[in-house]
Amino acid sequence: MMHSTRPRRHSSLRPTASASPIAASARPEECRSSLASTLGTMDYWNPTVTDGLAHDREVILFNNAGVSSSSGEVPTTFEQMAADAIAFIKALGLKQVDLFGFSIGGMVVQEITLQAPDLVRRLIIDGAGPRGGQGMELIAQATGRLFGATYDTPENVWLAVKFSPSAAGQAAGREFLKRTHLRQVGRDPEVNDKVSPAQVEAIGKWGVRQKGSDDYLKTIKQPTLIVNGSNDVNIPTVNSFIMQQNMPNAQLIIYPDSNHGAHHQYPELFVEHATLFLNP
Repeated sequence: MMHSTRPRRHSSLRPTASASPIAASARPEECRSSLASTLGTMDYWNPTVTDGLAHDREVILFNNAGVSSSSGEVPTTFEQMAADAIAFIKALGLKQVDLFGFSIGGMVVQEITLQAPDLVRRLIIDGAGPRGGQGMELIAQATGRLFGATYDTPENVWLAVKFSPSAAGQAAGREFLKRTHLRQVGRDPEVNDKVSPAQVEAIGKWGVRQKGSDDYLKTIKQPTLIVNGSNDVNIPTVNSFIMQQNMPNAQLIIYPDSNHGAHHQYPELFVEHATLFLNP
């Protein structure tokens, strides 16, 4: 049996084997995984969250293909990102996983579940939405405005992207930024200029609304925890309600006075909720 109080970190195993944080359970046949967010690397994960989850399960972090320390090219569809993640999980010899996907990862874990349903036991979808969801076609514009604005220091973009504008929200954001700098040895390199265009293209394809775009949600039968902030300025919060209403075994948590990174704003509370969900 495997236990860890710190996440394990991986680069991709091959150019097509992707990416992103995974949390593995203490049972060797199961793995619990989470996927990184837009422009993020493994170091952008809140250690209060990843270390908290690692108290009673192994946590494995890995970068998506073409992101930071992982080789390969960043796919321009979430379908291919999911296929890469499946290849990575299987390369580790894991038979069943719990997936935790934030932002782009929240879309990718949906695709993983569709492509390899037997591989997935439970999933957490955080700050994400369904194919063709409400306002999803405008995500690229919203993120473009946020990332294109001027900030006192470059990293303060995350205060606007992930945290509410209230005093409490901004204070939580500053604490989050401090925690992301705790790890100084072996930090990931920042993403290169090829990452954002590929991810924006993938977001654009996912956001196109067509008849029956979200019908697939009814086929995701795994127990699912959907999490979001009360006012997500990147992916409108209403999409979390849409997913919960259409996925047959989903529950929903909306955190108050929060934005796209609600789990960063309430890390201890989120870990409690996630642990209860993952340990039925």
